[in-house]
Formats: sequence, structure tokens, C-alpha cells
Amino acid sequence: MNPTPRRLRLALAVLVAGLAVAGSGFARDRRPPPAPAPAPRAGPPNVVFMLADNVGWGEIGAYGSVRGPLTPRIDRLADEGIRLDNFNTEPSCTVSRASLMTGRYAVRTGATQASGMTLWEVTIAEALKGEGYATALYGKWHLGGDHPEGHREPTDQGFDEFWGIPRTSNEAQPTTAQGLIEPGTSFLWEGKVGEPSRQLEPYDMDSRRRIDHESAVRGVAFMERNVAAETPFFLYLPMTQLHFPTLPPTDLVGTTGAGDLGDAIAGMDRDVGVVLDAIDRLGIRDDTLVFWCADNGAEARRPWRGSPGPWSGFYNSAMEGGIRTPCIVRWPGHIPAGRTTDELVHEIDVFPTIAHAVGADLLPHDRPIDGVDQLPFLMGEQEHSSRDSVLIYNMRKVGQPWAAKWHDWKLHYAFQPEPSRDPPADPQLRLFDLRSDPREEFDVKDANPWVVGVVDQLFADFEATAVAHPHVPPGAPDPYVPPGGR
Repeated sequence: MNPTPRRLRLALAVLVAGLAVAGSGFARDRRPPPAPAPAPRAGPPNVVFMLADNVGWGEIGAYGSVRGPLTPRIDRLADEGIRLDNFNTEPSCTVSRASLMTGRYAVRTGATQASGMTLWEVTIAEALKGEGYATALYGKWHLGGDHPEGHREPTDQGFDEFWGIPRTSNEAQPTTAQGLIEPGTSFLWEGKVGEPSRQLEPYDMDSRRRIDHESAVRGVAFMERNVAAETPFFLYLPMTQLHFPTLPPTDLVGTTGAGDLGDAIAGMDRDVGVVLDAIDRLGIRDDTLVFWCADNGAEARRPWRGSPGPWSGFYNSAMEGGIRTPCIVRWPGHIPAGRTTDELVHEIDVFPTIAHAVGADLLPHDRPIDGVDQLPFLMGEQEHSSRDSVLIYNMRKVGQPWAAKWHDWKLHYAFQPEPSRDPPADPQLRLFDLRSDPREEFDVKDANPWVVGVVDQLFADFEATAVAHPHVPPGAPDPYVPPGGR
């Protein structure tokens, strides 16, 4: 049971009234839970997962945009599904993708900010492919090492097709600066399972403007082919926006009056609309489970610094602004429309939730899975989330607890309000009550020392599972074989 005193819930109501953030969904949804959704129709659903890159709360209309109405398609999606106001991610790109794809905290997989995960990990795509799904990734992979012609490319981890970049968008800047001269030039790549991937054009400041729209167009073609073939599909669209350099499509430059960032947000929303319109046109709206989420919080670098909305901090930090991101889920006839909730959910829950929706035993049984099935909660069959805590490990000091959330409490072991490449010289233990102090400004550990003991035990219990199932070492080569040969 949530131990948060009633006085703090009353304080929240006062706080929300003072903030008056239109449409932010800052307060807990107090409406009675809706009636259970109808039973799933025959046949497994298609799954479309759109993952935006470094998008804070303050960029999306449904979450209280600070830049005006730039996201009508994403906002409409929120009206058609459930808006998660306490969706949590890992604090940086690679570790976030590792957790999403495996249902495991990234520390278990060996993924760090500088290295991906081994082929021993089982991805959502691999699991769905085993159930007869067609699978494709168009966009940003950022999980597989230095070059896609080597190991750990998407087509080695469950994807039938891949088009996009193996790493990340800031590589467009040095590519342009080098005048497109190898070595060190980043490229767009294309690959199909069973074939070597091939380089296409350089990934420079020009192609950086075009990559997301091209990904959406290719995603639509993929859906069209599989609808015609009556094959269920998993379409993974990891967008590159709003990661720096945040450059909008050429035809949208200057159209919003909100600079490059605003124009890029409008482009991102337009690409979401391209995918959603195709789903409607193909007549598969009711048979498609759609996610639109962000991998990390707001972009931190100027001149493209984003907005975390009511939170503090940016991506690459353990602050709420770095790990609490927008997330919307739609499945007509199954997930009731128009709901918002600030119950705890984590990206590691996506894999078990999809498994339930598909109705198959997709999860591997030879390793710990940290995600929990949230489908009954999303469908309104249970009032509360199946999760009451979130663990955050330091992405640079591997294996070091950084922070944790338990119900409304947030404990930092090394408080660091701004992103930095270096850990704080003098780590500060700080405890916040997010219900009354959402910006993490007032340390209350002295008044609530018992919470520190609870969170310490959460980490101790987690680490105890690593005795029988040791974490994969960062940078472990393939083929990786865990101790004991499991």
C-alpha cells in the first residue's frame, strides 16, 4: 500500500491549482476505474512502437507544451488511448534501448553509455519473430557497437529489415565537418536478415533532416506489405528527433516561430501522423497496439535545449526531467480511451505487456526479467500499476546505484541536478517526496530516515538475484556464454 500521508495528497491539489498547467495531467487520475475492456479479438495484434529521442514533457501538447500547439497528432493519440504521466526510462540512449528491447534493467545486459548488449540477450523482435511476426526497424538502433557490418546489428537480433543509423544523430556534425571523407564518416545503412548490411549515403546535416520522414514512409510500406500478406507485424520506429543537432525538415524551417526545436517537433508530429493515417487507411486500427514514447527526457544542449515541463533536469541525469518521459498507448476496444494516470510504469514493462497482448509465452526463462505485465492496468481491469518502484543505476560508474523511486519517494545516492560526464566530487544523499516536491528541491531524509532503509533493501534484493545470474560484463564479446553455460 502507498504510505503517502493524506496531507501530502491535499498539498498536491493546492500545488496543481497553483501551477495551472493546462492539459499537463499533473494530478493523479481520481476518476473511478473504467469498466473492463472487451476480451481481445481472435488473432494476435500488430505492434507499432514509435520511440522519440530526448523529448521532454514540455514539448508535447497533451503534457502541457511550452511552445504552443505543435503536436496535434500526438495529442489526438493521447485522447484515443491512455496517457502515462509517470513513465520511466533509463537515463541515456543506449541503456534505454537495451532495457526496452529486453525487459531487463540495462545493468544486467552489460549495456552502458559506450557499449551495446550481446547477442545473448533476447529482444522483443526475436520473441515476436518466433511467433510468426514480420519485424522491421527504421531509424536509430544505437545498441550494437561501432559498425553494423560487424556483429550486433538489428538483423542479428530479430529484425527482418533495418534502415537507418547504427549509432546516434550527433555523428551528422563531424561527418559534415570532415567533408564526407572517410575514415570516421557516419552512414545510413540498410540490411535484411541473412544478408550483409550495406552503406547508403553519408549521414550528414542534410540527411539528418530527412531520416525520420523516410523512416515513417518505409514503415508504412512495411505495414502495407504485411497487411496484404495477412501477416502480423512488429514495426519499431526509433525516431532521431529531438536529439541534437535538432534540425527540422527543410520544408518546415521557420514555420512554427519556435526555432529549430519547434519546427523539429512539428516534423516529428507530422511523421507520427503519417504512420497513424496508414493504420486507419489499411483498416487495422482495432487490431494494432500502438505505443508512442520517448527514450529519455529533454535535450540538454544549447541551442536545442528542450523543456522538461514541471520537472527538473535533462537526459543523462537521474532527475525526473531525465527519466520521466511522455508515453501514450492505444489499442481500441481493449485500452479505454481518454485516461491519464501517474501510476509508476517503466520501459522494461513493455516486453511483458506485449507478450500478454499477443497471448504467447515470449519471455526467456533462463534469466531475470525485471519488467512486469501492465496490460491489466492499461485495460482498466485493475486500478493500480503492477509496479511500485524503479531502480536507476549510474550509466558511467557501472553497477553503482544512482537513485530510486518507491511510490512517491525519490532517493538520490549521488545527487546531480545537471547532466555531467563526471560523477559529483562529493556525493550527496537526498530524499524527495515527489508528490509535494516535484522539482526535487527540498531534501526530507532527516525527517524520513526509514525511507532510506526501504530503498537500500530494494537494491539489495535486486543484487541478490545477480548471484545466481551474474550481470553481463560491459563490452563482453560475442558469442557470450553466461557462467554455468545457461
